[in-house]
Amino acid sequence: MSFFFDYHLPDHLIAQQPAARRDESRLLVLRRATGELAHHIFRDLPDLLAPNDLLVLNDTKVLPARVIGRREQTGGKWEGLFLRQTADGLWELLAQSRGYPAVGEGFAIIPDENSTSVVPGSETFRLILRGRTLERHWLMEPDPPGSPPELLARFGRIPLPPYIRKGRAGADDSDRYQTVFAAHAGSVAAPTAGLHFTPDLLNRLAAKGIGTARVTLHVGLGTFAPVKVDNPAEHVIHREWCEVTPQAVDAIQAARTRGGRVVAVGTTATRTLETAATPTGLAPFRGDTGLYIYPPYAFRAVGGLVTNFHLPKTTLLLLVGAFAGSDLLQRAYAEAIRGEYRFFSYGDAMLVL
Repeated sequence: MSFFFDYHLPDHLIAQQPAARRDESRLLVLRRATGELAHHIFRDLPDLLAPNDLLVLNDTKVLPARVIGRREQTGGKWEGLFLRQTADGLWELLAQSRGYPAVGEGFAIIPDENSTSVVPGSETFRLILRGRTLERHWLMEPDPPGSPPELLARFGRIPLPPYIRKGRAGADDSDRYQTVFAAHAGSVAAPTAGLHFTPDLLNRLAAKGIGTARVTLHVGLGTFAPVKVDNPAEHVIHREWCEVTPQAVDAIQAARTRGGRVVAVGTTATRTLETAATPTGLAPFRGDTGLYIYPPYAFRAVGGLVTNFHLPKTTLLLLVGAFAGSDLLQRAYAEAIRGEYRFFSYGDAMLVL
């Protein structure tokens, strides 16, 4: 069993800013049938696909899930990343705190179950510690209560990954770390393959007869979790909520009837489609998916893939390897590094056909 899931990347190739224009990112095209690699710009996409092809987009919207505050009792710095709301209304956050107890510049877990964190600039909003699940996963009660999208819109910040400016978002990130077709709030990270699309590019695709359909997968923190076992097949993948509507199923079936390819935009759209795939076709789906795609895997729904360059030792890299073939993908990454492509969330993209 062949896996390509580790490689060395020079630090300067990790993109710290998005391209000046979304569709000016570079695009490395991989042809599975011939092994050919070709260099393009993302705005070339309409010329690389055929009429009747269908792009499937993940229309999730990134929550401003990063909350920065201070401990009301000690004044120590506190920050958390919202992960989900529990059935009883508590918020689960990946959280850390400075200054209690004092441990130099390090972070320390607050032991007091009644500790309260306050968001700076708003003495009216607090998060009260009520318990923990896993290490650094805290259960907190919002005070006053409210829906996470509403409260986070007021008090949260865009949660950039730590490899982009150490997670510190700027004013432009609220727009650029969101796709132009984002519609349903629920993700703590962007479906990054979709960041390259512009309204103009979508119009050009439509003018050529290349349609779009939308699915939803709310990206969780586990998407980027590294594979820590020696054998990737033994890794236990995260679960994420996703949906394929009847309308999306109809659009995909119509594209296939016309002889078009179904091209998933991103690993999240791929997991969603493959979750909804059955031996006889695609069916509407709504719920959690724990589908883990790694080589070898027989794809039922996806015939093409648009994806960014992913971190080493991640399930994302394994999924792309299952689709492209590990040998071809390894060659493509070597070529991208040689050509100084930009990597990860704000980086360049690949089209695998």
